[in-house]
Amino acid sequence: MNNYIPTIGIEVHVELKTNTKIFSPSINGYGQMANSLTNEIDLGYPGTLPTLNEEVINLGIKAATILNCKIRKQMFFDRKNYFYPDNPKNYQITQNRTPIGYDGYVEIDDNGVKKKIYIEEMHIEEDTCKSTHRKDKTLLDFNRAGVPLIEIVTKPCMTTSTEAKLYLEKLKELLFYADVSDCKMEEGSMRADANVSIRKSESDPYGTKAEIKNIGSISNVGLSIEKEIERQAKLYDEGKTFKEQTRRFDSKLNDTVLMRVKETGNDYRYFPEPDIPFVVITDEMIENVKNTIPMLPDERREVYKNLGVSDINTTKLVQNRSLSDYFNELLEEKTNFQIASNLLLGDISAYLNKHEKLITDTTLTKERFLDLIKLMDDKTLTSKNLKDILDDVLESKKSISEIMKDKGIENITDDKEIREVIKKIIESNPESVNDYKNGHDRAIKYLMGQVMKETKGTVNPQVAMEILTEELR
Repeated sequence: MNNYIPTIGIEVHVELKTNTKIFSPSINGYGQMANSLTNEIDLGYPGTLPTLNEEVINLGIKAATILNCKIRKQMFFDRKNYFYPDNPKNYQITQNRTPIGYDGYVEIDDNGVKKKIYIEEMHIEEDTCKSTHRKDKTLLDFNRAGVPLIEIVTKPCMTTSTEAKLYLEKLKELLFYADVSDCKMEEGSMRADANVSIRKSESDPYGTKAEIKNIGSISNVGLSIEKEIERQAKLYDEGKTFKEQTRRFDSKLNDTVLMRVKETGNDYRYFPEPDIPFVVITDEMIENVKNTIPMLPDERREVYKNLGVSDINTTKLVQNRSLSDYFNELLEEKTNFQIASNLLLGDISAYLNKHEKLITDTTLTKERFLDLIKLMDDKTLTSKNLKDILDDVLESKKSISEIMKDKGIENITDDKEIREVIKKIIESNPESVNDYKNGHDRAIKYLMGQVMKETKGTVNPQVAMEILTEELR
């Protein structure tokens, strides 16, 4: 197969996290009984009028800000006219000529190489209702009709499936952290279309484009792009051509499947929506929205790194929004942040997963957590002790010291006392000492076991091991 240069652009539809729909007072919800979250406006009854949800504009400003887009100060909505059963008005209200955001970018990191993925435009529109195909019937659920969306369209600036996946991961992370959307691809609140073409060299015009619609996961976006590049290259190698077309990704076949060939350009006869006034966005509106943007992932990574948190813990914290938010409450405090992150991502995470809880559902206040970190830091409390008292730490309101007292936990923290015990053990076990000197690693484990036995497990194993190694030398 000859080498080709792929050109990839991505369109993403993201459902916005509002309480109600974009043009009606119906609840914006998921997973409810079909057609239970609807009203006359969603169903397209004649004579009904849309009323614009102000929160949609605020979330549009927020998304445009975090995606480094320019914000259009005056805009209007358009009617996109087409007939399809999921669209009872026979038009969709969208933004064609005045998208809220334009000329933005998202920066990705591909193994240390940074690249900007340029965003051409970002516009607001309403979702259609959901079609479910059963044999020769199509069922329509209008719960999704009128749910607010933003569509984010990149320039054709990606050249690999890896770049496309990294872009989507970054986009998902940003929109989720900014509370613009929950970005649950499995629930359809983030859907991606990929436009793929290939050409021989940079100087050639772009090749014929295939659009792959409604891909349900980021990994499938990567897979569908690779399959499409392979398919187009095989055709060109055989001297064949193909018409611009729309395809879909079939997860059972792990391949793209033809839906329709684009014989002519779609004429949607766009015109300004007469029932919605022009929208004017002021500097004050933009400033108010900017003040609601929480600390975003890249800033969190930088802050955690500067606090001495390990790279692996930083990554895991950012992947868990609720733990990251909880951790951020400590940022103004003087504490051991590495121990704090170890605790959150270790035993505490295990407890939360087991009981299907968030950390905010526990009794671990910031003050009690700071006490816990201090006790772990000064070795008053060992990792083994923590496992024994963890349920009480997360379920009762007692202080950590009270819980330790109730459980009879009293550790030896005086190095001098620990050293005395270790010297005694060494004197009593000359054979094991000789084995250790002759390079038998198991000997030190035996001696360490004797130390723990002698102290009834009340010393910090790490501290004891350091002193034991020192004494043996």
